[in-house]
Amino acid sequence: MDCSKVGELILKLRKEKKMTQKQLADAMNISDKAISKWERGLGCPDVSLLQELSRILEVNIEKILIGSLEPNDPDGGNMKKIRFYVCPNCGNVLTATGEAEISCCGRKLLPLIPEPADKIHSLAAEEIENELYITCNHEMSKEHYISFIAYVSYDRVLLIKLYPEQNAEVRFPKMRKGKFYFYCSQHGLFVAE
Repeated sequence: MDCSKVGELILKLRKEKKMTQKQLADAMNISDKAISKWERGLGCPDVSLLQELSRILEVNIEKILIGSLEPNDPDGGNMKKIRFYVCPNCGNVLTATGEAEISCCGRKLLPLIPEPADKIHSLAAEEIENELYITCNHEMSKEHYISFIAYVSYDRVLLIKLYPEQNAEVRFPKMRKGKFYFYCSQHGLFVAE
């Protein structure tokens, strides 16, 4: 850990928040001399303070320790690169169109790798007026169910969350060309044209 880089980052983030050293120190219940010491690279925050510092500055602890907030390459909003993440603890569904560090319930999440739809995991689409009625003949018990179905086109994603013991059916407005992604709670992410 490079204390100079950590200090520079803390200084930058504190100024972005328009906070003085004293205000940051008061929020953390420590001395403003400690903040000054960190920002000058003469020491680093104690491990016991990192969670609070992370919360106040709204940045991951890992980034504080690295001392850098490297930006991702701009993705231009290209939905072809969409990544889905599902928390194994609470079931939250998150998406990103570029490189991202996603965490939920204290766990770092990895992007799901979609598998092609198969005989067991497949969707049926029916056009009704200007909508697509999508159904999935899949078990919907508390232990094994389809968690979400997402319709992804070149410039948008429409995601509908499903829950156990309801029917695996959704309606989407019809869009030009797109893919359907759907997530099975036991077998992972699937994709269909």
